[in-house]
Amino acid sequence: MSPRAPGKEAPTRAGSKKTVSPKASTTKAATQGATKGAAAKTGRTRASSARTSARTGRRAGKGRPGTSSSDLLGLLVLVVTGSLAACGWIRNQGGADAPTSGPVTTAPAGAQVTIRFLDVGQGDAILIRSPEGKTALIDGGRSSERLSAQLDKYGVTRLDLMIATHADADHIAGLVPAAALKPRLFINNGMGGTTQTWERLVKALQGVDATFMKASNQTVNLGSVKLRVIAPPPGMPDDQNLNSVGLAVQFGEFRALMTGDSESPETEGWMAQERADLRGPFQVYKSIHHGAANGDTAGWLASVRPQNVVISVGHNSYGHPTDSALRLYRQSGARVYRTDRQGTVTFQGRADGTYTADTER
Repeated sequence: MSPRAPGKEAPTRAGSKKTVSPKASTTKAATQGATKGAAAKTGRTRASSARTSARTGRRAGKGRPGTSSSDLLGLLVLVVTGSLAACGWIRNQGGADAPTSGPVTTAPAGAQVTIRFLDVGQGDAILIRSPEGKTALIDGGRSSERLSAQLDKYGVTRLDLMIATHADADHIAGLVPAAALKPRLFINNGMGGTTQTWERLVKALQGVDATFMKASNQTVNLGSVKLRVIAPPPGMPDDQNLNSVGLAVQFGEFRALMTGDSESPETEGWMAQERADLRGPFQVYKSIHHGAANGDTAGWLASVRPQNVVISVGHNSYGHPTDSALRLYRQSGARVYRTDRQGTVTFQGRADGTYTADTER
């Protein structure tokens, strides 16, 4: 891919590639800086232990009596698995003294982390693969068929981690068939959905004995790649978008950030926390809410300082991406990619902060 002027959309030619060196201002991402008092409650369970304990239904207090899938997930996500922490896979970041368990894998020289923003239409689906071959899937888009085809295309036969940033259908429908890849761990915001799609996802994850965990500012070691799970700030209203889970990816000097469909109250809450793990620059950044007008703001972009913005979007009736969002990205100087025009967008980052960018329809 030939160089582009800042703020311009990247070219739409399929299979194009760009190699980029880090800017002089690139800094190391802090691995500490969690909000005080955000430590996860610990314990142990398996999702299967609650399979027969509840009937699925609507939110508590609505519709027919009985325990709903929302209630079930509310219970499950409060529990973390001690064995994962013992093997060094999970580190809870409740404060400066939070313990670290087990060794962190060191990648060989020249190794790369691969982040693919999959072309799944109107929705989000991000596939991360560590140099050691560990895989994480962040959201799954609206179409089960498109997500399954993308996973097959890129040879994904097993998932180590699955994250649902929130329970909207355009983020979780594709996760239902992906559960067959037996993710060890499922992380969400702790708010169960109220749809049949959500109930199918819960059942599918129970069926493969996945461990459920609530986002609580923990760090997941995906091989040599650190995935910092960003919990919603306290005080958010009972709304899925405003409780989107964020994810900050760090591989040496290479950094990426994605925050689901978070809106300005949530990003303002994060900025008020003065979190080091959310301060830019980030080489790769996912546009909030598919480029909606109520997503990214000038203040938030000034804080995260993205070099490349990927808009995960398809044909829609919402006007995504909006002119106001595109204007903000141009003003930030970021290079813009769109999955509706360029297909799957892939970044391969190295520990020295350099990276390549590919598009493929």
